[in-house]
Amino acid sequence: MIKIFVDSGSSIKEHEKNKYGVEIIPLKVMLDGKEYEDGIDLDYNEFYEYLQKGKKFPKTSLPNLYKLEEKVNECIKNNDQVIILTISSGISSTYSAIKSYFEDNKDVYVIDSLSAVGGIRILVNEIKKHLNKGIHFILDKVEKLKHKIRILAVPETLDYLHKGGRLSAMGYFVGSLLRIKPLITFENGKVKVYSKEHGMKASMRKISEELKKCDESYEIVASYTHNRENLDVLVSKIDEKYKKLIEVYDDLDLAIASHWGPNAFGFIYVEK
Repeated sequence: MIKIFVDSGSSIKEHEKNKYGVEIIPLKVMLDGKEYEDGIDLDYNEFYEYLQKGKKFPKTSLPNLYKLEEKVNECIKNNDQVIILTISSGISSTYSAIKSYFEDNKDVYVIDSLSAVGGIRILVNEIKKHLNKGIHFILDKVEKLKHKIRILAVPETLDYLHKGGRLSAMGYFVGSLLRIKPLITFENGKVKVYSKEHGMKASMRKISEELKKCDESYEIVASYTHNRENLDVLVSKIDEKYKKLIEVYDDLDLAIASHWGPNAFGFIYVEK
């Protein structure tokens, strides 16, 4: 059998493991010198209170590779092959660390998603469609699909992306100085400003227009951080056929939310 592992940057929660058929590798989050495992022992409300008080910015770091190795070895003992799908190498060293750790194990396949959160959910669903077709067929499918995944999101402020090192100084300068609401995307696995819109309504209108490029044979993931109000307004503005494609409303995991801040929102989908 083929077993699927994802890190918590997928935003797949512990209670969703069975739905997606995955094992979750928690990233680490550091607050005031104390280390937590994302999705395990970090309290949701306390985290956002910490974030909004503007204390020292949270640090995120690699998962526990020894715990991961133990779980992977259990699978291999059962003659399983293992796919580990990681958050984009453009925003985290998780891929390179895990790839290096398992480089001599022929039954472990580490994939750089070039994406995060809902993008990884989409890739997991693609893998599950083809579990009976062999590992190399699956790897080829994922490699082609990951380049078609589009993330479009609007943060309430660019402060968190900038402080966390996920947005360039120029991107931060343009967005903050001109007081625009930029659409943020991933390009070649890195966070980029996709479009510079003046105001929230214009940003929502732009996302709605871009959604027309989606491949309707795939699901849409609707994402937000902490407060779903902005996302609900956006959803109300899109065509009914796209609403039916929304698989999940994902309140992002805390390791990722730390870089977006509260009240961010957007869609993840596959382009035609």
